[in-house]
Amino acid sequence: MEFSSGLFLNAIIAGLLLGGFYAAVSVGISISFGMLDVVNIAHPGFIILGSYIAYIVNSLFGFDPIVVALALSPLFFLLGMALYRIYYVCFEMRGQDSLRGLAFFFGILFITEVTLILTFGVDYRTVQTIYSDTTWRLGELDFPLRLVVPFAVSMLMLAGLHLLFTRTFFGRAVLAVAQDQLALRLMGVDPIRIKTFAFALSIATAGVAGAFLIVIQPVEPSIGREYIGLAFAVCVLGGLGSLTGTLVGAFVLGLAESFTATFFGPSWAPAVSFGLLLLALAFRPAGLFGR
Repeated sequence: MEFSSGLFLNAIIAGLLLGGFYAAVSVGISISFGMLDVVNIAHPGFIILGSYIAYIVNSLFGFDPIVVALALSPLFFLLGMALYRIYYVCFEMRGQDSLRGLAFFFGILFITEVTLILTFGVDYRTVQTIYSDTTWRLGELDFPLRLVVPFAVSMLMLAGLHLLFTRTFFGRAVLAVAQDQLALRLMGVDPIRIKTFAFALSIATAGVAGAFLIVIQPVEPSIGREYIGLAFAVCVLGGLGSLTGTLVGAFVLGLAESFTATFFGPSWAPAVSFGLLLLALAFRPAGLFGR
């Protein structure tokens, strides 16, 4: 492929915008897996669920999918609370939160996917917004709004989460809960309550990420499987439990996929996340910002 500065710069722009979306997809995994030691492989299933809820409301009422997801995020929060309490009572409280807990979340992912297939079929679904087909052009540079809007909202969401985890007592308790639950109990804090709210927060971010996904591309129920490896690759690359690392890892992965798709073909792009995951595990297992 012939090289041009415009092509190179557009690949950077697309990679950064895509990285913002990947950060929204992965931040919930960073919270549940990195901070709480809960390997929620069902996370992509809740992302797809968020996509379909946004699709339904957009089809019926024409509301913007991202606005719908933000408005309904309290419902995903409550769903996350209920899911964690079930997980805690059935597995974590009994000390069976490793292999059996993993099977539990795989079952949740399977049930979510099958329910969506039975309800909507396997056809791809998409949404219409006022900015879906709009692209801002600045000379040779293109800024497709279907990527720009999710990127902007994703950055605001991550900034809010960063402030929550670094400037509040709740955030410091979440960071400490996986390290020393006894110390938290001595301070009068219930670790299970903290983990319940933190896990619920991770599910709420999945619902918002689902709206981003259906704005960016059409979705079908099984597409969530593609994001399992990607989300864990971002978290491992950036460092488990680090929101800053999650953002940086998402940008690295987004840029790598964008350059791969631009200069070598889009069919090679899906292999990038797994390649970076293997490299990170081999040379820096703690990630870029791992503690």
